[in-house]
Amino acid sequence: MFLRRHPYLFFLLILAGLGTVAMVSLAMVVVTVGGDSTDGGDKVGVIEITGAIVDSQAIIEELKAFREDEEVKAIVVRIDSPGGGVGPSQEIYREIRKTVAEKKVIVSMGSVAASGGYYVAAASDGIVANPGTITGSIGVIMGYTNFEALMQKIGLTPVVIKSGEYKDLGSPARPMTAKEKSLLEEVTRTIHRQFVEDIAAGRAMATDKVQAIADGRIFTGEEARKLGLVDRLGNFEDAVQWAGELGGIEGEVETIYPEKERPSFIEYLLESALHLWDQGGLRNRLAPAAIMR
Repeated sequence: MFLRRHPYLFFLLILAGLGTVAMVSLAMVVVTVGGDSTDGGDKVGVIEITGAIVDSQAIIEELKAFREDEEVKAIVVRIDSPGGGVGPSQEIYREIRKTVAEKKVIVSMGSVAASGGYYVAAASDGIVANPGTITGSIGVIMGYTNFEALMQKIGLTPVVIKSGEYKDLGSPARPMTAKEKSLLEEVTRTIHRQFVEDIAAGRAMATDKVQAIADGRIFTGEEARKLGLVDRLGNFEDAVQWAGELGGIEGEVETIYPEKERPSFIEYLLESALHLWDQGGLRNRLAPAAIMR
């Protein structure tokens, strides 16, 4: 009776049941045979920094883990980032400097490694970039949008109660005073000086030489190499091979990535079910029929 009245729904239930059995079987196999498939032996650890640098904790933990792993003889930091926050960039820089005292660290630049991305790279033993990699952008910027005219137009009046003259520094609801601008410019100059000095220390370059090109301009990897900001032109594999050589690894260089937290059994089933539902157009073929019925 149910089959006659709801043939599409019955078909969906059968399909769902078969899919569940298949996924459970697959998950059992993964749980049974899963695990770290890497063999013992000397390796090069690979750490990836992708996107804006807004938090440093995960990268710091990965650096520490590879630094303490006896099988990891050298580290490659793959950077594909336009930069980010000053604090996180400085924290990663410092952790790389601590790491190079114990193990060789080579940076591989992707499509872009600029501003904070270059800040981090400068801490390493060597930098490999593609000829067309966008890098440099050694500088500091602060900015915000003033909404005072818009707020006046729509009839909004901000009310501020503050404990000090500069507590609402950078307020978008009023013009910046000359004293406030001077204060922010001094902060920017201080951070910029730190940036230049850290690059000079990391790259073993004269501070005035770095200062001369630290005006925010960007460079291609080819230009950066001529300026001493990059050591070699090449891709990720070239960086891995260089790291392996510096780490004393003979023959083919094996890489290892930081362990990622594995999902629970239930999370794995749910993710697999959603993935299968999206594959092969099942959602598009079956869902409209179910709705129509």
